[in-house]
Amino acid sequence: MKPFREHVALAVDGGGIKGVVVTRALAMLEEYLGRSAHEVFRLAAGTSTGSIISAGVAAGLSGEQLLHLYVTLGGSIFRKTLRTRLWPLTRYRYPLQPLEEALKSQVGDRKMADFWIADPPTDLVITFFDLVENRTRFAKPWKPEYAEWPVVQAVLASCSVPTYFPPVHGRDVDGGVGAYANPCYLAAYELQYCLGWDPADTTLISLGTGRDPHWLQPGDADRFWAWDWINPVLGAFMQSADDQQVHLVRTFFDQLDFRRFQVNLREHITMDDPSAIPALVTYGEELGEKILNDETDRAQHIRINRARGNRR
Repeated sequence: MKPFREHVALAVDGGGIKGVVVTRALAMLEEYLGRSAHEVFRLAAGTSTGSIISAGVAAGLSGEQLLHLYVTLGGSIFRKTLRTRLWPLTRYRYPLQPLEEALKSQVGDRKMADFWIADPPTDLVITFFDLVENRTRFAKPWKPEYAEWPVVQAVLASCSVPTYFPPVHGRDVDGGVGAYANPCYLAAYELQYCLGWDPADTTLISLGTGRDPHWLQPGDADRFWAWDWINPVLGAFMQSADDQQVHLVRTFFDQLDFRRFQVNLREHITMDDPSAIPALVTYGEELGEKILNDETDRAQHIRINRARGNRR
């Protein structure tokens, strides 16, 4: 693995229980470096499950501790009950209380500002979507409007995937509802324009939680009814948006040591399936190996012809 530069930032995608993939990879990175993720990353940005991991890193939790959190609590957070069996006749599938209690057990009553006044300070960017104002918000420890927010509150807002969990404050839901399920561009913007880091002296590590496999064959779409389009269209939107963030970083921050890592899943895994944890740990080891061998994601290698604006 190439050495990191002077400043190092982390960006983690959303994905529910698939956060297991990233936590296992982080544990491998820590073992390789002989240092905790908290010591390495002075900026961490995350969406949804990525906000849990990023907040955990900022709070000093190791990759192994975060992995243990997912493995031991996944079943209680995504516990199947009468509510889940009756959905969509219910407003949401899972209550937020088990997740809230798990987060409090790890980060306690920390406020967002606590990260900024720590020694050394850590910048943390947590995305969530404000339904009332119809825009993505970014909770940060140095922004006055979020300084007194409990960290748990910000993370819960980012994790409240519509139909899976209830909104926070009756208005705030998963940051992936906007364009930032992959927050790598946010991290690049934050490090240069908010923290004043020189991209030429900075490494940005962007970690995905697994790319779904292709399951359609030529001609399948010809037989689609109206409802059959929902999953493919949503999947295309999410994957396209994720890859778009990679292209934005490469286009506008070309001096940055940017490394995007992702694994291709060989089966479809839903965000609320704790039974998939053993398989996700294996994918995490695959992601960890990619990080240690600098095997960056294919989306990072789509070349852009800037003169004509077309991809090759």
